[in-house]
Amino acid sequence: MASSSMTSSRSSSWTTKQNKQFEEALAKYDKETPDRWHNIARSVGGKSADEVRRHYEALVKDIMQIESDQVPIPNYRAIGNTRGYSNEQRLMKNLKLQG
Repeated sequence: MASSSMTSSRSSSWTTKQNKQFEEALAKYDKETPDRWHNIARSVGGKSADEVRRHYEALVKDIMQIESDQVPIPNYRAIGNTRGYSNEQRLMKNLKLQG
């Protein structure tokens, strides 16, 4: 039992490349595609149809939480030369310049 649990957690991590392949396969194989999850798994490589389906379900759940404001907006620290402006101040200054 422990080995299948370890295998599941090891194979459940997704690389950046696999995520990109997953996104591309989702666009290619829509809900009407027969054997959709098998086709997507084949496109991603190294993932089963069940793993791909669970990854999709987690993505849908995340999107629903974001869209219903259940996920707080992160407060990103400024990177680079901001001349002492916070991100919000810089955005407001840019908006004023464009108006």
